[in-house]
Amino acid sequence: MSDHEVIVIGGGISGLMSAMTLSKHEKEVLVLEKSSRIGGNCNSYDVEGFQVDTGVHAISHLLVGPMRRIMDLYFDYVPVFMDLGPYYIRTHRGLTKVPSNLREFAFFDVLPKKDRILLSQTITIAFTQSTLGTNLKNQSVYNFIPKGLSQDSLDFIDALCYSLSGRSMKETSVHRILTGSSFMRDSVPENFWEDEVVDTSYKALLTDHFSMSQLKGHLSVLSRLANNEIGMSQKYPRKGLKAILNSVLYSMSDKVKITTSCKATSIITDNGTVKGVVTENGTYTADMIVYTGFVKDLPSLVTDLGQSYVQDLKDIVQTHSMTIWLGLDTKMSELNYIGSEIWFKPRAYWAMPISNYDQELAPPGKQLVGFTFIVDESVPLVEDKKRMYKTILEALPNIEEHIEMTHYQYTIPEKAAVTIDGYFADSRTPIKNLYLAGTDTDSRSMGITRAGYSVLELLKAMRDEGHI
Repeated sequence: MSDHEVIVIGGGISGLMSAMTLSKHEKEVLVLEKSSRIGGNCNSYDVEGFQVDTGVHAISHLLVGPMRRIMDLYFDYVPVFMDLGPYYIRTHRGLTKVPSNLREFAFFDVLPKKDRILLSQTITIAFTQSTLGTNLKNQSVYNFIPKGLSQDSLDFIDALCYSLSGRSMKETSVHRILTGSSFMRDSVPENFWEDEVVDTSYKALLTDHFSMSQLKGHLSVLSRLANNEIGMSQKYPRKGLKAILNSVLYSMSDKVKITTSCKATSIITDNGTVKGVVTENGTYTADMIVYTGFVKDLPSLVTDLGQSYVQDLKDIVQTHSMTIWLGLDTKMSELNYIGSEIWFKPRAYWAMPISNYDQELAPPGKQLVGFTFIVDESVPLVEDKKRMYKTILEALPNIEEHIEMTHYQYTIPEKAAVTIDGYFADSRTPIKNLYLAGTDTDSRSMGITRAGYSVLELLKAMRDEGHI
């Protein structure tokens, strides 16, 4: 007889939500986390009186998406979320709202008028093709956009691609841009739990889950192109990311046990079925195991995954990011807004003044802002950090005299980047009762929202196989 019904390897947000939801299905769960702290990239901590998150985050799809579903079904306490606000482009002239639709795009004077006309036509074509069922997941943005655009337009498009996928427009798909910009819905079907088969493609979602009258209302190409709003369902949690982590922990039943500083060294199998986990602290047996670590590392823990599966895992693409948190001694007028900003020349960043959402994240009268960059792995990290810092000073020349705290975070923001040729694993593995969850098992959305998708897919797989 096994020691545990379920062992979850990894105490990040995917692992903790997996444990929490399974405990609500009356499963006894042991969570094994290799570090001394749980939460992974969903966490906040103090630096010289400022509360920084682990990276800059916007929680998306909160109206009908995976986190909304998980919170409604499983949370005992739901965090308080505040509207994220608009996305802005910062130039030397100041801030300009990133256009959400063609009407706004027509007045987006950051780019030349000729380019705006060409790009408006391109967006219309892409959206229409996707609506009619054309798969644009393998079509790169670079190959889809018109030729002859100005360098400013190319840099702007590249910056958007980096913010949505962590990769350039040559590796980012058109589908990713459409879903990331909210032109296409990227969410779970409304009757997720009742479906025998959940097809996550946009076309299947439309045809299977809407009547023709609903389809007409939801799919009007002209109205969508004219009325789309990027940030409509995006929020930021009051009290920072730790509010989400604390809500998950509060919602766990007493059937969950969490053990930290306990690194898994191998997964035990017998005749193709999972049996347990060997750790530095001892061996634990289980009926089922949910692995939420890096899927690329799974072959180092399991020997009988099969050659083709192991080869697929090698195709997982990862991106490294650096977030520079700056604690300011005053509230700068240049950062007096609710929302986030993108700077795209000469180096792209995504930034949020998060203390504008909740003043308690910074000492009284002070301000906290995070700047996230994609790491340039062609140069030494120490050199790239200098370039990043220089970019901030170029974008905000007056900021340097107000900086009293600087904190660097080097992370892998998601365990797999959404690229044209990148691989994402399924929640099932070749080993019976060995499951996966995490941001390298589902390509929809980003960050915590993507983790939510993966947990719902995990629960569906377990339900289909009669475990819950």
